[in-house]
Amino acid sequence: RYSRTSQIPNTSWSLDLRRRSAKQFPIIKSKHSLLPSMSPERMGEAQEHQAKTSGFTLYKAIAVSVEFDNQHCGIYAGDWDSYKDFAIVFDPLIQEYHGILPSATHTSDMDSNKIKGNVASDVPVHSCRIRVGRSIDGFGLSPGITKEQRKGVEALMKKAFANLKGDLQGTYYPLTGMDEKVRQKLVDDHFLFVSGDRNLQVAGMERDWPEGRGIYHNNAKTFLTWVNEEDQLRIISMQQGGDVKAVFERLAKGI
Repeated sequence: RYSRTSQIPNTSWSLDLRRRSAKQFPIIKSKHSLLPSMSPERMGEAQEHQAKTSGFTLYKAIAVSVEFDNQHCGIYAGDWDSYKDFAIVFDPLIQEYHGILPSATHTSDMDSNKIKGNVASDVPVHSCRIRVGRSIDGFGLSPGITKEQRKGVEALMKKAFANLKGDLQGTYYPLTGMDEKVRQKLVDDHFLFVSGDRNLQVAGMERDWPEGRGIYHNNAKTFLTWVNEEDQLRIISMQQGGDVKAVFERLAKGI
């Protein structure tokens, strides 16, 4: 069942209140995350800033690494501004994580016709799933999104879902006020996401739970979108068997 995370202390949103001095920097417990590779000078310079639009801070970004000792990356962006205002921290971490140069640029290619070959039909593959995360320009990311922005993302996606036709047509199920029979059916189908992840809570991603969150799936249950979970949108295409190309085609069509 859903529980309101307001009952659980959200450390990331109290860090700034506890640390009075801008020069004082929290201890990173996740020693094996990417954060300890950053020099104190870089971290100290970055902490003097906050994201211009939302006021998101570096303390909030690294809260999970301060609270837990098991993080890998150990940092979350609160919005687009975070990548710019904290670039002195984010840029080298992103480059290290992906093994890329500072000059690298992101490219996206959703042309399914470029997929050559497929899993043979006699190979015992039970199912295939491809999923991506997407964010909408103008809205904060989950750690820094406001309640109004989260509701705005949901409202925008409701309109988008209503325009899906053919094999993508389906139903959106908001978590707020969800009927128990609907909830149980989504649980049985392994579609439902729930609250209680301590990493997400400390990072500020479960604020105002469950408002502004929901799940869409098409009638065939082969195309799903989670709204305002860890990502603004988590878009999933799946089906039984190993037809990878068909799964990717549906994903590209839905996006």
